[in-house]
Amino acid sequence: MSKPDFSQLAGKFGWPLKRLELLEQAFTHRSYLNEHLQAAGLGHNERLEFLGDAVLELAVTEFLFQKYPAANEGVLTAYRSALVNTETLAETASELGLNDYLRLSKGEARDTGRARAVILANTFESLIGALFLDLGYQAAADFIAKYLLPRADGVANGESWQDAKSFFQELAQARLSITPHYQVLSETGPDHDKVFTVGLYLGEELAATGQGPSKQRAEQEAASQGLKRKDWNK
Repeated sequence: MSKPDFSQLAGKFGWPLKRLELLEQAFTHRSYLNEHLQAAGLGHNERLEFLGDAVLELAVTEFLFQKYPAANEGVLTAYRSALVNTETLAETASELGLNDYLRLSKGEARDTGRARAVILANTFESLIGALFLDLGYQAAADFIAKYLLPRADGVANGESWQDAKSFFQELAQARLSITPHYQVLSETGPDHDKVFTVGLYLGEELAATGQGPSKQRAEQEAASQGLKRKDWNK
């Protein structure tokens, strides 16, 4: 497998990078170094991810603070959670073609679904960290503004809650001072085709129910229904 052309990636986004090795490191998963010892001197992307996470949170917080002056801190926190969760970041990274530049072990390269989404989301944050170190905060913030923040209107209008569960929890804590909890109400079907029904509770109140092929999916659906019933999408 040929090495990704990171100079091409930099050119695609118009980044005048001085340290191209930072971009390469941003896409290097820890597992890759286990199979490619010659790249060990470069390092994996976890430190860049740590840095990028902080830059991302600041840029998104600043944007939301300016864009929604009437929203309280609980709502702003919920909006931010929806914008920076794994699903949103992974989807954005995938749309930008970042998947083609990942440096993974053979085992990790076969991952799909949630496992690949986590890798993509972490890489997106690592990339932001690399941009911050090489070109400064404004370059990183501009990248975030161009490719991630256009999703904010959909989030605020209740059109795109990739993580309804986190959103519902943020608002329940902010508005009611209650942490919601979930309970499996029923489990039907054969092992290969199960359907879970989950209840979403606010204290003793059954706020909503949801169904799905896994407990996690059923919980997300219950949270989505809870947002609608409480009219918390607004």
